[in-house]
Amino acid sequence: MKTVDKLSENILDKLSIDFLRNQVLKNAYGNDDTVIAGMDPRILLVWYLFFGLVPWFVNDVPFLIGCFLLVAITTRMARVAGLVLFLFSLGVFSQTGYLLIVTLLFGGNASAVAPLLILTLKVATVSLASVTIFSGLDPDKLANGLLWYGCPERLSFSISYAYRMLPLLMEEFQNVLLSYRLRGNPPEHEKLTGKIKYLIYQIKIIIHSFYPLMLNTAKRSRTTVEVLEIKGYRYAAIDKKVKKIKLSALKVSNNDLLFLAVSFLWVAVTILISTLI
Repeated sequence: MKTVDKLSENILDKLSIDFLRNQVLKNAYGNDDTVIAGMDPRILLVWYLFFGLVPWFVNDVPFLIGCFLLVAITTRMARVAGLVLFLFSLGVFSQTGYLLIVTLLFGGNASAVAPLLILTLKVATVSLASVTIFSGLDPDKLANGLLWYGCPERLSFSISYAYRMLPLLMEEFQNVLLSYRLRGNPPEHEKLTGKIKYLIYQIKIIIHSFYPLMLNTAKRSRTTVEVLEIKGYRYAAIDKKVKKIKLSALKVSNNDLLFLAVSFLWVAVTILISTLI
């Protein structure tokens, strides 16, 4: 009984708001010194376009395994936060992974397992490619890369702005949550049943915090928009000189070309192995 209480205590400590906030902010802003973060965003977007679309149209298992191993290595290079990897594993298992286990437990043969394995590899590969790109690119680089490819200025700015609003959103959420806790009366959580009730109480507070969180964030967003308008954001968004100055920092380096070459060689080898098999 003491072991169970200790385990539940550790889980509750890990699931604190501070821990979740630190993991989210680390994944969005704490990976500036990685190999992936130092690359040109245009190269990364092209790489992501391949590994985000091609696996959906291929049913060859060796090719999908090769792509999955490559994006797993790049995810490791991007130093993705542990919480994001946990949510990735949970998402893949909840979508397709549990079907593999159920099929094997109830007497499914290879003909039933193979399609589920292919679907799982596709979802896992595309998901890891997305995690790699959006963990390695900061808001400015991502917006500039999209802008260089002809993406509308407002769309690229919206993506960058959403990233920049993330810390404010987390801070506002914590403030609203603390205000609810100060006014509430949490149940006792010394025993296991009390800990379960306390967890349910925390979930209810999070649900109740949603509306004031959106309202306060909308107020801050309006202030930000007014500041941008005063500084002449709309004129700068359509001015070609401003766009040229903004994109002048984008440069393709030898590391970018090496990354593309290694990825191309890896894919070529997987295709060769698949053909030989």
